[in-house]
Amino acid sequence: MHNEPEVAVLRYGHRPGRDDRMTTHVGLTARALGADRVILPDNAGHSMETVEDITGRFGGPFEVELTEALNGVIRNWEGKVVHLTMYGERVQDVEVDIREAHAEEPLLVVVGGEKVPFEVYEGADWNVGVTNQPHSEVAGLAVFLDRLFDGRELDREWEDAENRVVPMATGKKVVPADEE
Repeated sequence: MHNEPEVAVLRYGHRPGRDDRMTTHVGLTARALGADRVILPDNAGHSMETVEDITGRFGGPFEVELTEALNGVIRNWEGKVVHLTMYGERVQDVEVDIREAHAEEPLLVVVGGEKVPFEVYEGADWNVGVTNQPHSEVAGLAVFLDRLFDGRELDREWEDAENRVVPMATGKKVVPADEE
C-alpha cells in the first residue's frame, strides 16, 4: 500500500488451461487487498491481460509483470520472503513478526500453483500456513494480506479508475468514477 515498503505477490507455477482462472484470481486478490504488484509466470499472459484490464477500469496503482525466472525473483528479492503453504507456521503465530519486518523492508509473498520445489521453502524467511488444511491458494492469500495490513486495505482509495462500485445491501451498481 502507498507510503509503505512494497508488497509483491509471486505466483509460483501456472498450468495453461488448468490454472488460468486461479492465476487470474491470485492477481485480482493481490490487487484488491493491498499488494503493489503481482509477478506471474511467463506462460500466464492471459491472466496478466485480465488483471491489467480490471486495474484500468477500477483503478490502481497496481502493476502486473511476467517472468520466466521464478526462482530468480525469490533469490534476488531485496527484502523478506513469505511462502504461503499449508505446511508452514500458523499465520496467527508469525503475523506480528512479518508485519514488523514489512514496516522496514519490501515483502515478497509466494503463492504456489503446481507442486512447489523444496528450494522455495528454503528460500523463504517464513513458510506460513493459513490453516494447515488443504484449501484455495486465493483464500490463503486473501487472509494473509488482510492480516498483514490489519484491515487497512479495505479502505484503500483507487486512483485513475474509470468505474467504481457503489456499495448496496442488494443489487449491483457500477457508475463512472467521476460520478458522485
